[in-house]
Amino acid sequence: MTADTLEKPVVSGNAKEKYFAVRNLNAYYGDSYIVQNVSFDVEEGEIVALLGRNGAGKTSTLRTIARTDQPALRTGEVWLQGQPLHTMQSYQAANLGIQLVPEDRRIIPGMTVEENLDLACISGEKGWSYEQIYSLFPRLKERRKQEAVTMSGGEQQMLAIGRALVRELKLLLLDEPYEGLAPVVRHDIEKALIEVRNSGITTIIVEQNAVAALKLADKAIILDTGEVAFTGTAKEVLDNEELRHEYLAI
Repeated sequence: MTADTLEKPVVSGNAKEKYFAVRNLNAYYGDSYIVQNVSFDVEEGEIVALLGRNGAGKTSTLRTIARTDQPALRTGEVWLQGQPLHTMQSYQAANLGIQLVPEDRRIIPGMTVEENLDLACISGEKGWSYEQIYSLFPRLKERRKQEAVTMSGGEQQMLAIGRALVRELKLLLLDEPYEGLAPVVRHDIEKALIEVRNSGITTIIVEQNAVAALKLADKAIILDTGEVAFTGTAKEVLDNEELRHEYLAI
């Protein structure tokens, strides 16, 4: 398969019967049409790399799934285990098990690592224990009494993921988790995400470092100007130089 012969992905089947399904998603920032008829399915426990050039609509798709205020969903459906996320507010989606870790991580100033974790699990069903989080990220245990915003960027990313895990979690949405991280720290995050997958949690990753994301992922979805251009295995993308060059510039 080459980029020239690439066919539009076809998604079929009852979305309510899928573990996670997006159907004909259309979202806007004001009058700007950002996400255009996006559809895809994700199986339980998969890691999915959501890729594309800058401005392709990747972050907007994550934010639409998580039911944030922007972009505004105009039409389309999002289903998790038969539950209609598209009818919910963001806090309802979070209580159902959707957690978005944004690019800026949103670590709370003036609070320690442990206090950030405490704040994350004030409401909703409990997920991983603190000891499980510290086993996943030993650096956080060493710094649990440290003010979180004084940690390195990589340690703050670990904490942001840890905060998502202390809540009941079914779908983890990661926006640029490797941004600004040294290779050794990125490797620690990758190992942790494999453990998260092995626990049965589904993960969707938006990442500019497409090769790193593809090596970790099971499935790849490529967006081009807000539309799905490709859905398939991560290996298919890694093996197709023409596809990578046309849609990912790598």
